Amino acid sequence: MKKIGCASAFWGDTSTALPQLVKENLDYIVFDYLAEVTMSILAGAKLKNPELGYATDFVKSLGPLLKKIKEKKIKLISNAGGINVESCQKAIKEVALKAGVDLKVAIVKGDDLLGKEIDTELPEGLLSVNAYLGAPGIKKALEEGADIVVTGRCVDSALVLGPLMYEFGWGEKDYDLLASGSLAGHIIECGAHCTGGNFTDWHLVPDFHDIGFPIIEVESNGEFIVTKPEGTGGLVCRGSVGEQLLYEIDNPSAYILPDVVCDFTQVTLEEVGKDRVLVKGAKGLPPTETYKVSATYCQGFRLAASVVLGGMEAERKSAIAAESIYKKTREIFEKKGWADYTDAKFDVLGTESIYGHKARSLKPREVVLRLVANHKQKEALVLLSKEIAQAATGTVPGIMNFLGGRPSVSPSIRLFSFMISKKEVEAFVSMEGFQSKVDVSFESGFVLKEAPEKEFPEVATEEEVPLIKLAYARSGDKGDHANIGVISRRSEYLPYIRASLTPEVVADYFSSFLKGNVKRWELPGIGGFNFLLTNVLGGGGMSSLHLDPQGKAFAQQLLEIPIKVSKGLYEELG
Repeated sequence: MKKIGCASAFWGDTSTALPQLVKENLDYIVFDYLAEVTMSILAGAKLKNPELGYATDFVKSLGPLLKKIKEKKIKLISNAGGINVESCQKAIKEVALKAGVDLKVAIVKGDDLLGKEIDTELPEGLLSVNAYLGAPGIKKALEEGADIVVTGRCVDSALVLGPLMYEFGWGEKDYDLLASGSLAGHIIECGAHCTGGNFTDWHLVPDFHDIGFPIIEVESNGEFIVTKPEGTGGLVCRGSVGEQLLYEIDNPSAYILPDVVCDFTQVTLEEVGKDRVLVKGAKGLPPTETYKVSATYCQGFRLAASVVLGGMEAERKSAIAAESIYKKTREIFEKKGWADYTDAKFDVLGTESIYGHKARSLKPREVVLRLVANHKQKEALVLLSKEIAQAATGTVPGIMNFLGGRPSVSPSIRLFSFMISKKEVEAFVSMEGFQSKVDVSFESGFVLKEAPEKEFPEVATEEEVPLIKLAYARSGDKGDHANIGVISRRSEYLPYIRASLTPEVVADYFSSFLKGNVKRWELPGIGGFNFLLTNVLGGGGMSSLHLDPQGKAFAQQLLEIPIKVSKGLYEELG
């Protein structure tokens, strides 16, 4: 059995996780830092300083703990290398030297495709182009004796799958084991997400201030237990782990990763002790012939402003102020011969704007007017910034504060994703002055087979209850798409959820923002469903003007939706 902890879910995560986990008897600690927006930030940092371009937080966190980490023989694996793995390696070695600790630091490189010839038409203004590598590079680095392995862009779950392949001797065709190891990585890659963070039943979670970070105890057969350090805050239960299982995935029967295509539909979750959940049942299929590649690029400029308004009819006054500002600036643009906004919108926070047509009439007397706009010219948005300030004396009464002061203009960063043949990407491990190529299998046998939904008998329904009474839920994003995972609290609730929470119902609920369709897949193993809402985020995280650009609140909204149940169950639920 091997024990692995996760000390970071993103760049900017808490600094308390690593000291907490180092106290435990772990074999590995992994750190996840990279998101698409992070890659663009790192690219910008490297442009200003060729020595940057990596997650500096990782290096800073190690210094005080390196001696302890070395003494306990804990190996560290992280994608902190970003777009400058060499500089990250150098910085770690410098910190280790100051601490008087001798460590072998390996880097995995080859994901950075910026400047390389690619048979795909790419947008102008590229900041980064990175392939999502898999676990073989990490495995090879460990085979060569690395104490710390640093990668650039790789799939988050590979940070865990790599050491499991190394420790247990799992081969590239042990698909069920690779799927289990990938699931283990997926469960803990978001840190405290599986230990009570962002949990539907948040009111049951103790001590958020000292939340425990996840630990997995993995057996050679792929089964694993999710837990956390004893005495820490947070909560590990079927619901918290189940929510993370469904977080940010699409088809749960064909979750595509570089090393394996995973089928999670028969996965089971069993509470086997306090803060201990046993996970098993993942199945694997042969991988595809391609890597996913994410590119970030700059397209014009962006401005976002927040204005506080108070008093009677605050919502109506906000709308009038916003419309006046946009109308006035458009007239100025026209006189100057400038183009219109690429995109512009406003929201009135405090009026349930994220609910669209499902919002209730609240008539608040204190709101925040959020204006956000894109334009090809920086000068146009500088002008907008000035006109927003003028609104305090030249539009409606009650404007009392500009949160953060006058807004500044920043580049508008966008995401472009595509697939590339694995044969066009070469990965290498570099350590102690030596470099070796990573062997990756190009074999593929994956064929997507969409199974039709089964027919189920109708259930008798007489009353309605909100979904939260019957289920847990969590939502996340994949580019311009969002997913909502729903897990039944008890198996007997499943037929009612299935009957009421159809793709059509979900599509109607989010129709104010939905530009595509809604798909639903069932996961019998955990009694859950995964919904994929396509083209619902206004372009996705970096380019979206939506107030919720990553769909993080979608699950919370859906939990209010009424579900028809029997009279007996209605009375049982109170």
